[in-house]
Amino acid sequence: MTSALSIKDMLVSFDDYVALRNVSLEVVKGESFGIVGESGSGKSTLLRAVAGLATFQQGRLAVNGRDYSGRRRDKEFYRTVQMVFQDPYGSLHPRQTVDRLLLEPLAIHGIADTEARIVRALDEVGLGPSFRFHYSHQLSGGQRQRIAIARALIVEPQILLLDEPTSALDASIQAEILNLLEQARRDRNLTFVMVSHDLGVISHMCERLAVMRNGEVVEGLSSADLANRKVSEDYTKRLLVASEGFVR
Repeated sequence: MTSALSIKDMLVSFDDYVALRNVSLEVVKGESFGIVGESGSGKSTLLRAVAGLATFQQGRLAVNGRDYSGRRRDKEFYRTVQMVFQDPYGSLHPRQTVDRLLLEPLAIHGIADTEARIVRALDEVGLGPSFRFHYSHQLSGGQRQRIAIARALIVEPQILLLDEPTSALDASIQAEILNLLEQARRDRNLTFVMVSHDLGVISHMCERLAVMRNGEVVEGLSSADLANRKVSEDYTKRLLVASEGFVR
């Protein structure tokens, strides 16, 4: 099986605080991989370190076999790896129209045929061309997150980093966004790395997952093991109990 994302012994520290301690993960091409843990466990920091938004002081990062340890990300990296953030309100520029928000990454990467790509991207996330000249403040939270997903998909990435992509949305909208993401993964053969505090979301979306605590991976398991409570760590068992809506 071919590796899409390989992380070996990653260390991230901020002054005297160690946010990630010797984290290692292997994500296979085409799979959806989940990362769970309580607040402050290092989940989002890990995604940000992969995306180049946080610096890792030690360790190795490889994407599709290409090593990015200790080097700046290039355009190829940012076209291959895209990230969708938790907050659809903060991730979109308030003074840019949807059209401009979608045109910008195409311009950065020198991608032509912009008109057709923008129309396709909006259609893929369930929004019509009438949304092109709306500003983000004119959109609902769910619509904003759809635009954020469209902006990530429009450059045709291979890996999507998803940082709690539905936690800021109403419960009625969450399932729609998750279904949209899963459809995009199937259609495009994408690799997902999804962070969530919600074990129900992870068990639904992901084949495998890592459990993080205090900046370390304490357990790795399949979603089937999670659903059947076949976990070894007491910490994971406590997460199961605490995960609202997961335990019946």
